[in-house]
Amino acid sequence: MNRHWQEIQKKLESIKEKQLFRETKSYQGIDFCSNDYMGLTSNPNLLEYFESLKDEYPFGSTASRLVRGNYDSMDQFEREFANFVYGEAALLVSTGFVANFGLIDSIAAPDCYVFCDRLNHASILDGIRISGAKKKYYNHLDLQHLKSLLDKADKEDPQKKQKRIVVTESLFGMDGDSPDFKTLLKLKEEYDFVLVVDEAHSLGVYGPEGKGILFRDLTMDDIQSIDYRVYTLGKSFGLEGGIIVTKKMGRDHLVNVMRPFIFSTAPLPIVSKLAIFALELLRSMDTLRSELHTLSVDFKNSLLAIGFSITSTETHIVPLLLPSESEALYYAKRLQEMGLDVRAIRPPTVPTPRLRISLNAKLTKKDTEALVTALVQIRKDWDESVPLV
Repeated sequence: MNRHWQEIQKKLESIKEKQLFRETKSYQGIDFCSNDYMGLTSNPNLLEYFESLKDEYPFGSTASRLVRGNYDSMDQFEREFANFVYGEAALLVSTGFVANFGLIDSIAAPDCYVFCDRLNHASILDGIRISGAKKKYYNHLDLQHLKSLLDKADKEDPQKKQKRIVVTESLFGMDGDSPDFKTLLKLKEEYDFVLVVDEAHSLGVYGPEGKGILFRDLTMDDIQSIDYRVYTLGKSFGLEGGIIVTKKMGRDHLVNVMRPFIFSTAPLPIVSKLAIFALELLRSMDTLRSELHTLSVDFKNSLLAIGFSITSTETHIVPLLLPSESEALYYAKRLQEMGLDVRAIRPPTVPTPRLRISLNAKLTKKDTEALVTALVQIRKDWDESVPLV
């Protein structure tokens, strides 16, 4: 075995020793782990619409959108989605990861500062890294810490020759919490930075017609002062793709400089057509959204009442915190054996091992009660199996 494979073997052995080894698994059982928050991946109306379209569209887009991969339905969806969230323009790309990664690489550079919430998604971190910008982490949701870093940057660069960019998620997918956007926008006004907000986990679930948390918490003027908003089709839309909403000038800039957009094969042609239909479905789901919020509150209260530890989530994403990687893996394995699909999330994805329980609109009170009952039994079995020190 040559040196490269010896290094790989050693690294894998280390990962396994730390209980951090990962492998692909097919799903089974009741869904408590996916991002299909509004159940559109199996929505009968969307499936019926797909059947009516499938003979009209080719299997693949055949090229990038700047060559032969662009379709009228892509342009139409961009216009309709931009109107939906009150943006000037939108750009459809292949995934939400590409949207964050490509956007930040396109607007950041080695001569600028990017201030990043410490728990931002990997797509954001990788975009900053490849841009070469000066990355400044601020503590999770700690806007006072962000302010201190902005003050420090002003002292280092009093003439503000170097651009400042602040990036945050509106709903953190592994913790279920959100920033104080009113305070964040006051900082934006004071320090004049470019603001990027990733709405991936809140689109379809919060705000009127599912427009997102920003529409729940802010005024229209506030929202339109945000320079870039990033959305995804891979969660509440039940499809795949990413969307960047910005000014018309901003879209033109991205079309001309965003390398993952320019040099990637365009999304499947049928996806944008389905997205137009899915958008109308999402807009009509306020009753389901309300039921999901009620289910989430009841479920969290049940967990707290029986002594489980969760984050300060106020959303449908419920991280159940556990002391160790091995305990998280034990819970997940047992739950899956019981027909309840919950997955263990471990470092380095998150700082604390957990079960990331994400509730969706297809679940019932009976489903969540079954999960609570199973968790109680598994905790009892774990406690009995751990030798006393």
